[in-house]
Amino acid sequence: MNVGLPLFGEAVRAQGAQAVDVDWRIPAGGNPELVAALSRMWGPHAARVNAANDEVVRRLDEGTPMLLRVGTALEEVPGMEDRMILHPGPPLEWQEFCDPLRRSVRATVMAEGWATSPEEAQEFVVNGRVRLEPANHHDASIPMASALGPSAPVLVVGNPQGGNLAYSAINQGPGKTPWFGVEEPEAIERLAFLREAVGPVLREAIEAAGPVDLLSMVAQGLQMGDDAHLRTQATTNLLIRHLLPYLVDADHPARTVVARFLSSNHLFFLNLAMAAAKALTDWAAAVPDSSVVVGMARNGTTFGIRVGGTGERWFVAPAPPVGEALYHAGFGPEDSAPDIGDSAVLELVGLGGVAAAASPSLASFLGGTMADAVAATEAVQRICVGSSGRFRLPFLDLRGSPLGIDVRRVVETGITPAINTGVLHVCDGTGQVGAGVARAPIECFQQGLLALDAALR
Repeated sequence: MNVGLPLFGEAVRAQGAQAVDVDWRIPAGGNPELVAALSRMWGPHAARVNAANDEVVRRLDEGTPMLLRVGTALEEVPGMEDRMILHPGPPLEWQEFCDPLRRSVRATVMAEGWATSPEEAQEFVVNGRVRLEPANHHDASIPMASALGPSAPVLVVGNPQGGNLAYSAINQGPGKTPWFGVEEPEAIERLAFLREAVGPVLREAIEAAGPVDLLSMVAQGLQMGDDAHLRTQATTNLLIRHLLPYLVDADHPARTVVARFLSSNHLFFLNLAMAAAKALTDWAAAVPDSSVVVGMARNGTTFGIRVGGTGERWFVAPAPPVGEALYHAGFGPEDSAPDIGDSAVLELVGLGGVAAAASPSLASFLGGTMADAVAATEAVQRICVGSSGRFRLPFLDLRGSPLGIDVRRVVETGITPAINTGVLHVCDGTGQVGAGVARAPIECFQQGLLALDAALR
């Protein structure tokens, strides 16, 4: 039996003898402080933490988030003010915002009518005339470089088991849009179109249709090739089919152009899935003593997580690059902005990168074969508490996707979650230039482990 470098086992086998390689490494890289914390959490505190984790996973697996209505951010989102803009990721000062997120904020300032040019919008923000807040601090979750202003339409999702609500913006669709870091006139027009046409039409259709069980649609979409993060085409189609009779019956004069927008936006369901995941993770975050990650978000500058047993605290590290990426023609890694957006919340509920084995179209980012996608899912299972009872993966004999990322297991093994994501241009406002997989930085989880260890003593 060989414990250590595979080379030793290979040498034995080369001489005609049998050898079994044991995949083992020193826990936490041998860091004494982390090893001591792990020893306490797998030892004296284990029963307490495990019981909390069981309840967290139950909440993540059994909650049934429902799409309830469409409203405006000012009237729906808790704590939203008439001079406030919400951004993705952990808290951040304006001078630290990355270029795509700055452009999105300026576009939102102009769409709100507070400025008429990017330069004027820049002055508006720099002079403190608008308050910038993380969407996560307002029960909201927004993708990529989205910025959410008070007049923007929002999707309202309720979790009946937990009695809580979560929110997201309406997905802005393809092309030159602010969520891709674009502030050109076309991008401002898209925000106005969402506010004046898409929001009102959807509000009317959803009122007529009644609450929509979002994760039942996601479960179907996984069987049709979605991961519900980088690919939501099947789930989007299921939702549009469900809403079609009510869209046809809508009285709003823009219903036809809105229907065209919906049919061309293959990522429309992404924001709905994020709001559903946010509703679940916020409910799970109320469980004390848990070592399960209940928040994960990026702002293009920092990457942050929240751990169940540590309250509202963020543990942050520099935002990682997006690796294993496929780029649009003419672009490459040198054009890539760091990882950005709140959509990593999906990986916390059994979707996105942890459900890679559901999506053949994602295999190209993970080595090119379904075996690579399956291996990616099986690797993350090692750092999770359990498996989903509703998200079944067809290429894993319908096993449930990994659920409940545990900081103990992450720090012990050194395996961090992989996040399926788009790639934005780093500096020139081009917008999306590719897509790939970002790897969460281990430092966040190490910080979270030590904070939980201190809280449990």
